Amino acid sequence: MSDTANTSLSRHPAAAFSGGAIIGALGGLIGLGGAEFRLPILIGFFNFAALEAVILNKAISLVVVATALPFRAGTVPFSVIADNWPIVVNLLAGSLIGAWFGAGWATRLRSETLYKVIAIILAAIAIVLVLGHAATAGQPLLTGAAQLVAGVIAGLIIGIVAALLGVAGGELLIPTLVLLFGAEVKLAGSLSLAVSLPTMLVSFTRYSRDQSFSVIGRNKTFMLVMAAGSVVGTFIGGLLLGIVPNAILLPALAIILLISAVKVWRTSRATL
Repeated sequence: MSDTANTSLSRHPAAAFSGGAIIGALGGLIGLGGAEFRLPILIGFFNFAALEAVILNKAISLVVVATALPFRAGTVPFSVIADNWPIVVNLLAGSLIGAWFGAGWATRLRSETLYKVIAIILAAIAIVLVLGHAATAGQPLLTGAAQLVAGVIAGLIIGIVAALLGVAGGELLIPTLVLLFGAEVKLAGSLSLAVSLPTMLVSFTRYSRDQSFSVIGRNKTFMLVMAAGSVVGTFIGGLLLGIVPNAILLPALAIILLISAVKVWRTSRATL
């Protein structure tokens, strides 16, 4: 069977939905959309090039985040999010700029360099996954002007990372909201979505100016089916939340990310 035939088979709607559902369930178990796990699958299993995978991941993440916010409204009402608008604006002041520049850098990087950048960030997120989820709400780390400046800087970094990976950035946003602003974890999850949505729209707009953006038009059915699977999986993962102890779940998911990072790094060498 030819490489083209293999690729067509791997991108079958059933594979797209199943892959999205499994990844969404993993994300739902830890309160995220699972985009960090989706990207390596788009590259390694569905055989998309690095930049095309990032753009598709961003599009799917937009759908997941847009649906996750109303899903959480029963637990964290929109009025509560509105009451915390200064925090959202503080982070957006940096993340919107970071998203624009991050997407711009991604479109200019050589393919093998982008693979390596993705691999390094995935490994870093694996570390944050274990350490960041140990954070509990308490007193803000900083207050006043220092908190304001730190929020902009943190938002800038998160915006860049989210644009480069095509993710919502919740894995970095939630620990930031808990530690820097002292937000309760459930509130932090909803606030992170409120920051993520406009941040992703900015990077998505920037990506739309690159010719690689045509990957969405060529794979529209694949994208929508995988997005649907991701939403279903995230919902299921949320229902299963608490069944698997964090002491087992988080290290296991971190190992998956590290293995993915190694595979993506090796892919960069194959493109040389």
